[in-house]
Amino acid sequence: MNDTRIAPSILSADFSKLGEEVRSVDAAGADVIHFDVMDNHYVPNLTFGPIVCSSIRPHTKLPIDVHLMVEPVDALATEFAKAGADLISFHPEASSHVDRTINLIKAQGCRVGLAFNPASPLHILDWTLDKIDLVLIMSVNPGFGGQSFIEHSLDKIAEVRDLIDLSGCDVWLEVDGGIKVENIASIADAGADTFVAGSAIFGATDYQDVISQMKSEIE
Repeated sequence: MNDTRIAPSILSADFSKLGEEVRSVDAAGADVIHFDVMDNHYVPNLTFGPIVCSSIRPHTKLPIDVHLMVEPVDALATEFAKAGADLISFHPEASSHVDRTINLIKAQGCRVGLAFNPASPLHILDWTLDKIDLVLIMSVNPGFGGQSFIEHSLDKIAEVRDLIDLSGCDVWLEVDGGIKVENIASIADAGADTFVAGSAIFGATDYQDVISQMKSEIE
C-alpha cells in the first residue's frame, strides 16, 4: 500500500482554542489537517468558511485538506485556495461542470479531490481519475460528526482501490466517517491510505496515544 496518513478533522476540535488544537494534533503525529466545510444547503449543518482556514494556516505546516460539502462549489473553492488550503475536495453532484471545477481548483495551485456519499455512484471516475489527486469515500452520510461507520463502505473502498491501482495514477484514497482505533485496520485492508478521524482523536484525552494506536493498527 502507499504511505498512510492520519487526518484529524477539526470539526470535532474545541473551537475556543482552535489554533492550540491544531498545534496539538500536529505535535501528536498527524499527517494532514482535515477541514469539513458545510453550508446548511448541500448538507443540513453550517460549519466554517475560508477565514477560519486562513487563521489556522500559521499554526501548522501540515497539508490542509478541505472537504467542501457545499453547493455551488467554484466560488468557495477559490476562496479556500487563497486562504491556504493545499487540497480541496468536492462532491460531483454539487458542481454543474465537474471537469471545469477540477481545472479551476488546479489553477489556484491546489491538489483536487472528488468526494462520494455512501449511495453515490462512482462512474464519474471513469472520466476524471487521471485528473485528480484524491478520492474521498464518505463512510457516513455527510452533515454531522460522530456518526457510526457504514459497513458496506468497505466494498466501495475496495472498488476504488482497484480502479486506482489499474489506472497507475498517484491518487490518495481517503475515508471519512466513523473511523476509530477498533475499525481502522479493516478500512486499511479494504484499500484506504488516508484516514479522517474527528471525535476519535479530539474526544480523547491523549491525542498522541490515539494517533499512535491508529498507525500501529494499519502498519
